[in-house]
Amino acid sequence: MKAWVLQGGFGLSHLHWTDVPIPTPGPHQILVRLHAASLNYRDILIVEGAYNPRLALPRILGSDGAGEVVAVGSQVQRFRPGERVVGCFMQSWIDGPLTDEAARSTLGADRDGTFAEYVLLEQDAALAIPPGYSFVQAATWPCAALTAWNALVSAGCGPGQTVLLLGTGGVSLFGLQLAKAYKARVLLLSGQETKRQRAEALGADATANYRTLPEWDRWVREQTGGRGADLILEVGGAGTLERSLRAIRRGGTIALIGVLAGRGTIDPMLILMKAVRLQGIFVGSRRQLEEMSRFMVQHALVPVIDRCYPWTELPTALECLRKGEHFGKIVLEIIPQGG
Repeated sequence: MKAWVLQGGFGLSHLHWTDVPIPTPGPHQILVRLHAASLNYRDILIVEGAYNPRLALPRILGSDGAGEVVAVGSQVQRFRPGERVVGCFMQSWIDGPLTDEAARSTLGADRDGTFAEYVLLEQDAALAIPPGYSFVQAATWPCAALTAWNALVSAGCGPGQTVLLLGTGGVSLFGLQLAKAYKARVLLLSGQETKRQRAEALGADATANYRTLPEWDRWVREQTGGRGADLILEVGGAGTLERSLRAIRRGGTIALIGVLAGRGTIDPMLILMKAVRLQGIFVGSRRQLEEMSRFMVQHALVPVIDRCYPWTELPTALECLRKGEHFGKIVLEIIPQGG
């Protein structure tokens, strides 16, 4: 089969579209012929060596994928060949709190991932795709959608609350859709006017341009009568966290999700003085993915997909993601190549 493999070092020059053997499922595993895989900023960090400089190479990249079961192990009971499935980001996190074992079972880093014609999944770490959702749509769920869901549910999002979203990438737009379904008020920041307008069309209650309004924490407090947001989905990291700490209400929650604006050091005084709950969100479990999928079906939520690339164009898709040109998710459509 063909696959995108990082080998021999880090950087795009070490990302190769090459032939690798089709894996054989173990007793509790399923072999999935992938139809679609979506990109996450994590993929860029992995390629660059910033995610895990000690990553064992070679490695097939990609954490998010959806496809059709083509073979099952001798002890598999949950799935049969022909069923449509989406894989879980962590293959050992089924339910309950995150454990060390679960955290070391991620696709595309700890295990070979979804930028390939086939992927091996644990039978307990896959989910049947609900009717009405395509492979392309389901492929956007495992990381970005579930991360947003986990952040909102963990913070008890609901009517009367104000949620602040930073940007218009996959996590933020899933956060917008899910928060509005929870009847929360949503504020959103974007550096592009056209993206602000599109976010408002999706239901954002108020938006601002962080490029022309660099002290956007003041805008958030103005929008909330001086109180601050109840929940912030913090995808920027150290580069935006200080502003988020100024924008959150006393006792509010900041869900720390990404590092798009870089890493650094933070003065913890604001966390202490405002009694802020700073919650790290590392995707979620299979049970949470199941709950999220039921919620999305119930509310007829459709993923926002910016564009689809042929999977042979992964480097181009990664560059689009790096430049922030997208609105929502970027997806690879996987066409069999043979071999």
